[in-house]
Amino acid sequence: MAEKIRVGILGYGNIGRGVELSVLQNQDMELIAVFTRRGPENISIVSKSAEVLHVDDIYKYKDLIDVLILCGGSATDLPQQGPKYASLFNCVDSFDTHARIPEYFNSVNEAAILSGKTAAISIGWDPGLFSMNRLMLEAVLPHGESYTFWGKGVSQGHSDAIRRVKGVKNAIQYTIPVESVVDRIRNGEQPVLTTGDKHLRECFVVAEEGADKTEIEESIKNMPNYFADYNTIVHFISEDELKKNHSRMPHGGCVIRSGDTGQHSENRHIVEFSLKLESNPEFTSSVLTAYARAVVRLNREGKTGALTIFDIPLSYISPRSSEELRKELL
Repeated sequence: MAEKIRVGILGYGNIGRGVELSVLQNQDMELIAVFTRRGPENISIVSKSAEVLHVDDIYKYKDLIDVLILCGGSATDLPQQGPKYASLFNCVDSFDTHARIPEYFNSVNEAAILSGKTAAISIGWDPGLFSMNRLMLEAVLPHGESYTFWGKGVSQGHSDAIRRVKGVKNAIQYTIPVESVVDRIRNGEQPVLTTGDKHLRECFVVAEEGADKTEIEESIKNMPNYFADYNTIVHFISEDELKKNHSRMPHGGCVIRSGDTGQHSENRHIVEFSLKLESNPEFTSSVLTAYARAVVRLNREGKTGALTIFDIPLSYISPRSSEELRKELL
């Protein structure tokens, strides 16, 4: 049996915990260590053989880990962590600030090329699996329009962004598609829509004692790349209510391509890829883990630098051999 892929996890929040559970489901992988900015003695993990270490010790593991999965937030963690750790490890992350992906790619790519490492960025379901479907369906149906809807569900990136607003103690954000618009597209219409036409963003915020709630609400609603372009609703609630009613993390959504073929565009085609997730972080973590396998394989073949989901062959994320894939899945 081939040696197992040695995995490290940086950050042990919702994504980090999900990655650990996913690694345990993959027999060709083993978790070596979890690295945290918190006190390691305060963190309890599921794995019996893996270590929990402070992030300052990560440099000692440069040759002991095949791939490091970065589980920080996109707002402030990953812009620094991505380039920093791509200079030491093969990496995978879920950077999801769409507008900043090109600059983030460039910074990680430069670091990974210099170090001879491979880094897959913006891996998850959007960006990630949804991105792949947008590309594929646009190529198959070049005459048409693509539409992406998220939710109803908890957006981890947007929730994290709210929690970093001054005066916010805790928060959760739900992305909600406008159902009447979804129905129009499924019925064959091809409307021109802004981001705000397609979704609402609903925020449930626990403010710190004495914080200016009006200032918090304005900061959220005017946040570029996250809320400024949407109809955003902000509710202030207690910590107990947040824990009672908003502790689960469901999500989902769909990519719809509405296109036509024929000499006179007489035949309409609606193609849809959809997800319904009971745990957004655990599903996202499972995507990260699959692409960690691909990153290790590609690096061993000599591929270096940053990659997106567009650059990675599907067969590389599967533990099956090419022969098995052709026989059983093709």
